[in-house]
Amino acid sequence: MTNLDLPEPIAAYFDADKRDGDVVARCFTNRAVVKDEGQTHSGHTAIKAWKTAASAKYSYTSEPFAVEQRDGRYIVRSRLTGNFPGSPVDFRFVFNLERGKIASLEITP
Repeated sequence: MTNLDLPEPIAAYFDADKRDGDVVARCFTNRAVVKDEGQTHSGHTAIKAWKTAASAKYSYTSEPFAVEQRDGRYIVRSRLTGNFPGSPVDFRFVFNLERGKIASLEITP
């Protein structure tokens, strides 16, 4: 991974993304919301299921290459490379943090 100055919860998310849904879900608050591919996933159980399904469907790596803070949110640009249509593609990950965890995440191309 590129050496970016990512806040700890966000760095933990990208590290966990290499593992499994349970590890990813632990990066989030209990009431966290993830928006990805037009769907919304709320809470640990839904986030774990979302990540588990995505990992089963696609094999990929995610390499963050830019981060900025704007309006209290962190916007991370990351290149995803894998076995999905259009690979590689740059995605925008918009994080809201709360008490050392991720409260929300929206992923868009």
